[in-house]
Amino acid sequence: MQRMARRAFPFVALALAACSPEMGRTWNDTDISCLRKQMGDAVHTSFPLAANECQRLTNHNTIFGADHAKIIPLDLKGAPDLQALAEEYGYSYTK
Repeated sequence: MQRMARRAFPFVALALAACSPEMGRTWNDTDISCLRKQMGDAVHTSFPLAANECQRLTNHNTIFGADHAKIIPLDLKGAPDLQALAEEYGYSYTK
């Protein structure tokens, strides 16, 4: 039993690491919550890096239709600080 637990440990550790907030956008994140999480205390990334992690594509970020996928503008309604950063760095967004 211990041998099996030792073999399973790396896989369990990898699975738990995949759930960390530093890994990018999760299924229930909004654009604003994703950006704030990426730029927050744990990671301290710049706006361009955070925006690249949080942007969505018209193909839902899958490999199907990747050749024709377009970037969906960030939905930054109600976040004037993020809107100013998007303007500064040239990212498209909705007000």
